[in-house]
Amino acid sequence: MENRTTRRGSFKKLGMGIAALFGVGTVSAMETKSKIKKEVVGEIVTDQDIPLFSGAVKHGNTLYIAGKGAHTEPFEIKAHTEIVLQELQKELERNGSSMEQVLKVNVYLADLNDYKGMNEVFRGRFGKNPPVRTTVATYGGVPGKSLVEMDCIAAVD
Repeated sequence: MENRTTRRGSFKKLGMGIAALFGVGTVSAMETKSKIKKEVVGEIVTDQDIPLFSGAVKHGNTLYIAGKGAHTEPFEIKAHTEIVLQELQKELERNGSSMEQVLKVNVYLADLNDYKGMNEVFRGRFGKNPPVRTTVATYGGVPGKSLVEMDCIAAVD
């Protein structure tokens, strides 16, 4: 009987020791995460001199890029899609990322009938492993004169 109690006590002590190790590791990881700060890396858009939104924000190794549109002629979906993708690529590269590191893209179309034309330009632009994507047609159109707007989230090396 005495041997059983000792064995049980040993297992209990071992379990408490392992729990303490994991507890210390968790606290340490939480302290590291809290040191990561949001960094505005793009232009801050204002409305009446009050900050409205940032063009791009980094948080750790993740880059968030606000919607890019093409507010210029020609007003044709393939041309606008090309312009928007080029703008996204510039912003990604300026911040140490690339089209291949994009994790998620949101596409906003002024007209759902432009879906096929947008896809013709979009396909293949993100390498062999494309990001996840959501595409919606916006009620009332995309802000400004753009036929398409895109935002994205990407990994940064």
